[in-house]
Amino acid sequence: MFQAMFEVTAAPIPKALDAEPAREPGAYEALVREIGEDGACEVRDVFWSETCARLQLFRTLSLAQHLPRIIREAHSLKSAAGTFGYSRLAALALRLEQTAETLGEAEFCELLDLMDAAYAAARAQEPRG
Repeated sequence: MFQAMFEVTAAPIPKALDAEPAREPGAYEALVREIGEDGACEVRDVFWSETCARLQLFRTLSLAQHLPRIIREAHSLKSAAGTFGYSRLAALALRLEQTAETLGEAEFCELLDLMDAAYAAARAQEPRG
């Protein structure tokens, strides 16, 4: 949906991200096997809360003024999303981490839009329990 906007940027979002599942099947179950159902549920709830807050935080930060923090937050988001199998969100966070230094503000906002969409898709695929 937003990819057409990235065609002329220095840091295009690969079309392969569309093929990334929002959520890898079995990732949460693997976490349950590691730390138990209660622990996994608690950690996942923290992930949702922190990710929502982090995505909102990105919208308040300027690349020019907060570049190190943006890179650090993107790295944390990438790791957390990967833990729960939210591969599309993790891939976009990685893209932000790796390209933040070269993005313009418009490309940064477009990438944040994609991250918001990946977050929403991941939430939509979350099993109801």
